[in-house]
Amino acid sequence: MQNLFQSLAEHAPMLSVGVLTADWMNLQPHLSILESGGARLLHVDVMDGAFCPAMTFGPPVLKAIKTSLYKDVHLMIERPLEKLESYVQAGADLVTVQVESTRHPHRVLQALGGMTNANDPARGIVRGAALNPGTPVEALDPLMDELEMVLLLAVNPGWGGQKFIPATRRRIEAVRERVAKSDRNILICVDGGVTRQNVADVAQMGADVIVSGSAVFDGKDPAGNLAYMQKQITEKGAS
Repeated sequence: MQNLFQSLAEHAPMLSVGVLTADWMNLQPHLSILESGGARLLHVDVMDGAFCPAMTFGPPVLKAIKTSLYKDVHLMIERPLEKLESYVQAGADLVTVQVESTRHPHRVLQALGGMTNANDPARGIVRGAALNPGTPVEALDPLMDELEMVLLLAVNPGWGGQKFIPATRRRIEAVRERVAKSDRNILICVDGGVTRQNVADVAQMGADVIVSGSAVFDGKDPAGNLAYMQKQITEKGAS
């Protein structure tokens, strides 16, 4: 049986749909649109109001989200080590931790590696390390043996409406070189500032996972937006 990482690697590149910008008073129909539209990943931004300005939600809300999509949980919180287990128990399938949020990112990733997926133990948990735009990619070097995914933020974390930072292209290339040297199969994820207008360009940069929420949940046509962005990612990512 394939574990989750193997399945994601086989189907890359793909979209991870950010749920934060969905209509939370009408959430279940929106999740149904994603499920029927062939989405695989639901990106859940967890912010504590300390690591970054915004505050979102914690494990009880994560657990309450009922979906067949894999829960792609991005922790933008301080002291993540002591909080990891509660998010895993709440159903996280992928857990990405900001390198800047802890003095001990290696220990955090090690701890994740010893945890069991609450949805299905056979899936395993995909471990990710995220870098803010101002953090050098060299920060990943001591962590490569404990990673299944690297997330590069293409905006500064904490608020919407920011434009995609062009330097992200060079950062993707730098991470790709590190992955090749590590002799490990590691997914590269790009998060922030991805729109209908630039998703094709982002896909051509070589990301395996592309996060976008507001471009899907724009209040007009979530199903159409999802289909368009997935088509762009599949076609341009393969070119």
